[in-house]
Order: sequence, then C-alpha cells, then structure tokens
Amino acid sequence: MSDKKYPPRTAGSRAITAFPRAKVGDTVRNVENMLSENAKDFETIDYVYVVDETEVLLGVASIKEIHSSAKDARIEDLMTKKLVSVHVLTHQERIVYLALSHGIKAVPVVDKQNHLLGIVPYDVILRVFNEEVSEDIFRFGGIFHKVGKEYGTTKASTLTMIKTRTPWLIIGVLGGIATASIISNFEIVLSTLLALAAFAPVLAYLSDAVGTQSETLVVRSLAIDPQLALRSYFLREFSVACALAFVCGGLLSVAALIGWQDPVLGLIVGLSMFLSIVAAVLVSTGFPFIFTKLNIDPAIASGPFATMISDITTITIYFAVATGLLVHFGLL
Repeated sequence: MSDKKYPPRTAGSRAITAFPRAKVGDTVRNVENMLSENAKDFETIDYVYVVDETEVLLGVASIKEIHSSAKDARIEDLMTKKLVSVHVLTHQERIVYLALSHGIKAVPVVDKQNHLLGIVPYDVILRVFNEEVSEDIFRFGGIFHKVGKEYGTTKASTLTMIKTRTPWLIIGVLGGIATASIISNFEIVLSTLLALAAFAPVLAYLSDAVGTQSETLVVRSLAIDPQLALRSYFLREFSVACALAFVCGGLLSVAALIGWQDPVLGLIVGLSMFLSIVAAVLVSTGFPFIFTKLNIDPAIASGPFATMISDITTITIYFAVATGLLVHFGLL
C-alpha cells in the first residue's frame, strides 16, 4: 500500500500487500502449494488470511495450524473467525496496542465493508512502537518538534538541542514570572504569617507529582482506547484525587501543627494541599481529553505546559485560602 494514498501514521500508510491469502473452499493442500510456489514473493509469512470472492476478510489461520492439519481439510474449518483488525485510517499507535494485547504477529487492515486491503507485519509494528515511545518521552520533556534521527544517537548538534528545547522552557519562564507576580500580590499575607513561604515549594512539588501521575495514566489510557469514556474516567480520577489529597493534606497539616505550633498554619496548609491536588489531577486529566477531541496527540498536554498551569493554580489556591482563613480568624 502506498504512503501517498493514506495519511501518515495511519494503518493504511503502514500496511503491506504481499502476504498469503486463501479463498473459502481451498484445501490445506492447495494452501501449502500456494505457500511453496509464492514464498519468495511474500514480505511476511506468519498467517494465511481467508477471504471470500469479493475479498471480504472472513478469518485467519496460522502456518502451524495449516501444516498440522489433514491435507483435504478446508481452510474455513481451520481459521479463527474472531478477528483483530483495524480500519485503514486507524492511528498507528492503536495497532501496537492490539498486537501486544492479543499476542499476534500481524494486524489486518480493512475498509468499512471489511475488505482486506493489507496487513501491518511484526517488524513494522516494532518500528511504530519505538517511534511512539520515543516521541512521547520527548514530549514529556518539552520537546515538541518532529523527533528525527538526531535524537536516536548522542551526536545531535548543540544548536539542534538548543532550538528544540528552548521554546517550551521560555513558556515555563513566563509561567514562573506569572507565579512570582501572584506571590508578590500577597506580601501582606506573607508578612502576617511568614511560615507560609516555607510550605509553598512543598505544595507545588506534591501537586506537580500527583498531576504528572494522572497525566501519564490518562495519556496511556487514551492510547489504548481512543473511545475512553470521559465521565466514568473523570469520576474515578476525582475519587482517587480526593483520597490522595486527604492523605497528603493531612500529613502536611500535622507537620505544620507539630513543627510550628500553629493550628491556623496547619489548617491553611492542609486545606490548600487538598484543593491543590484535586485541581492538579483535574487539570492534568482534562487537558489530554481536550487535545484528543481536537485531534491533537494528547501527549502534547504533558511536560512544561502542564507543570506551569499546575504551579500557577497551586500558588493561587494557597494564598487565596491563606487570605480567607487569616481574615476569618481576625489575624489579617
């Protein structure tokens, strides 16, 4: 199949057409003769795909099954009818998941009418797996250009590394400036309770850590199942976020109470930690879903961009809670 006919990174652009196929009614003897006569023309020989007269895919039989069956047995009596196949426009990442989860060496490619158009063989599946993993790793690190061969070795030029890593780090700097501006607006709060400054890095770190965990899990889940149910996944993540937030917030509150002998500080830190973790999980889970709906790779929501949003949200929550509670207890 030609790469020009189908969009890049789809099943159609990755499929081959030189592979064994048999017609309904063929015997094992017929199929074995076909394999012997055409072996040199096939790009891969792992399975024989069974089609009808109109090339509709009906089943698949392994080479082992064929050679261990009676010569006069019909191919349709040997074939497996529970097929794992993909549409020509299916994203290549889905092919990898199907091959690995079902333990198969090739994935057939069909159209809407289930006509067999080609297969994606094992060597191509391995290459796609390597490409997708490498790309996701780089995107998590804030490198969002098309990953080329220069990142497969240690020979990338200094200029290349600078050009590909700088843009999103600049956004990170802007996020840092925004965070600093938020903090500067709460100087009165800090001067009233100086110990608040000591806990800001802890809150930022914990919310980032939990958010990154959620982000990694949702990106992986979307890669496995592009039709992932938004409502049920969000409800589960929200429950998990509340549990994690309760544990982290409680521990931090106790630490503040014991270490600083200040119940108000403990309440501020604990409540802020709880709200920040819940917010971080919702943001980190929501962005990949939004990007998926926009037909953009959800991995792009990871890295410096999500970290920046999480930090700004955490600091805003922290000082808003501190201001509210200090005013409530008449300390501000």
